[in-house]
Amino acid sequence: MADMVETTGMKKTLILGGARSGKSSLAERLAKTSELVTYIATATAFDAEMSQRIKLHQQQRPKHWHLLECPLLLSEALHQLSGSGQTVLVDCLTLWLNNQLYHSPDQNFAFLRQQLAEAVAQFEGQLILVSNEVGMGLVPLGELNRLFVDQQGWLNQQLAAVCDEVVFVAAGLPLYLKRGTDATD
Repeated sequence: MADMVETTGMKKTLILGGARSGKSSLAERLAKTSELVTYIATATAFDAEMSQRIKLHQQQRPKHWHLLECPLLLSEALHQLSGSGQTVLVDCLTLWLNNQLYHSPDQNFAFLRQQLAEAVAQFEGQLILVSNEVGMGLVPLGELNRLFVDQQGWLNQQLAAVCDEVVFVAAGLPLYLKRGTDATD
């Protein structure tokens, strides 16, 4: 990809896309330009299929990357890694949100979103966030499903506002929605 984002400095990049769109692959290619990388994995293996997905992601990552499994306390992890001089890749915010819903569907999601947005805004270093865009289809059936889609959409909006770059990926191709100072609010 000739038009890839340069990952040096203190850039925060949000990569959005649907399932199997290529967003994780793009995030990993961007992170590979750094020597020191911490990969924050948010997935929890609730079943055999998810275990297989996790195993595939593990096999695709370089072995020298540090791994931090963080299904719930993502804001705290970002605060700890801020200023560490390494690239931090979070994959993925959708699974983090799912874990929050599973853990406690009645919690204050506005507070959780704000807490994460502040951690991202204050992060010093290279940060790459991966998240699903789930709001492009039909309104889902069921209250919990609608709650999830709403929360994911609001989370993506809040993080897009504090990130320097926002990339939408479809069919493995990046579409830049926001590029640093070129972006409009």
